Amino acid sequence: MTDNWVFLIRETDWDSDAYLPENVQGRELGEDEDMAAHGRFEQAVADLGLTITGAAALQNAKYGGWVATGGGGTEPVYTDAPFTDTNEVITGFYQVECDEATARKIAALVPSGNVVEWRKVLNFGS
Repeated sequence: MTDNWVFLIRETDWDSDAYLPENVQGRELGEDEDMAAHGRFEQAVADLGLTITGAAALQNAKYGGWVATGGGGTEPVYTDAPFTDTNEVITGFYQVECDEATARKIAALVPSGNVVEWRKVLNFGS
């Protein structure tokens, strides 16, 4: 049986601004070694006969934050980046439909400067 698995890339934050359209002018992303590594990963997944069903790079953490949602009627508490609690963040993810044994193999192939966490997706409904 196949399930959907998400592979979360956990590493130190990255300079996502370098990849904004206005900063990429005159260079091909395929020439960038980090981006080329992701291209090789996508090819390795295809070589296994699988399809990446979702993927995204997340912009630098400075473009987001954390919130403690404030259960029990308390007010939410917001924290803007940088986060002093950790030196690593989720910088992107891939989603692939496969069996568990293959998910373990794919996790080891995901380009990361640190670790990759893989989790089975729980589908609600459709």
